[in-house]
Amino acid sequence: MSNPDGLLVDIAAMVESEHSNQMSLTVVVPGAVITGRLAPVTLWWERVAEVLQASEHLKPFAALFAPPADDPPTRPTHLHLHRAKILQGDFALPHTGGMYRIAIEDISSWTVGDFSYSDI
Repeated sequence: MSNPDGLLVDIAAMVESEHSNQMSLTVVVPGAVITGRLAPVTLWWERVAEVLQASEHLKPFAALFAPPADDPPTRPTHLHLHRAKILQGDFALPHTGGMYRIAIEDISSWTVGDFSYSDI
């Protein structure tokens, strides 16, 4: 969506300001439905850096995910999801969930809560 949903931006800003990772969200982006928990950007960066640091081959990339010295923008431009899954057919990828960064302007629709196939 070229004009990001103000309510979704407000939800993301609240997650950032309260440093909460308990808000579950499902979003529709071109080609995918993604479900997971919103995370503050600094927590998301930290977790991605930990995963990269643990890999012999990917360790050099961990430094790219160090939080910047200055504060994140006051109005979020991206959602940061953890424990996220792409819903595809009758299963979800990855099974255990992953870390996703999604541009808010790319979200065409969304709902509060996460979905799993046991919900259907």
